[in-house]
Amino acid sequence: MKTIEGVVAAPGARVAIAIARFNNFINDSLLEGAVDALKRIGQVSDDDITVVWVPGAYELPLTVRALVDTKRYDAVVALGTVIRGGTAHFEFVAGECSSGLASVAMESVVPVAFGVLTTESIEQAIERAGTKAGNKGAEAAMTALEMINVIKAIKA
Repeated sequence: MKTIEGVVAAPGARVAIAIARFNNFINDSLLEGAVDALKRIGQVSDDDITVVWVPGAYELPLTVRALVDTKRYDAVVALGTVIRGGTAHFEFVAGECSSGLASVAMESVVPVAFGVLTTESIEQAIERAGTKAGNKGAEAAMTALEMINVIKAIKA
């Protein structure tokens, strides 16, 4: 029986991070966690990490598609925060962001890690950006690293 499991160390991997500027008081922490995980655990060098800022979470799928289409990256990490408000805006933004990113990943066969928080409150977002619930940016980066190695092993 052959078993394929990814490891997180991926020295030499080229990783792009697409990050939303909207709610940047949360997203800055997600970015810090993602970059730390890529460098410290994944052994990815500064020169192999590209950060692209976009207006909001809704713009992430198009940006990730553009990054994937360059064929310069082994994985893309999408970071953002959508906090529920009193209108249906949350459902539209969160839903389109999620399905758009999934579509890019499926069509490109390049790992796209989902690090977009979809929370009920600012407090929940803060918890998931580095306090009680860990840092979801770091978790998304770790997922990207592992998937780089899984895809590489599948193709070998």
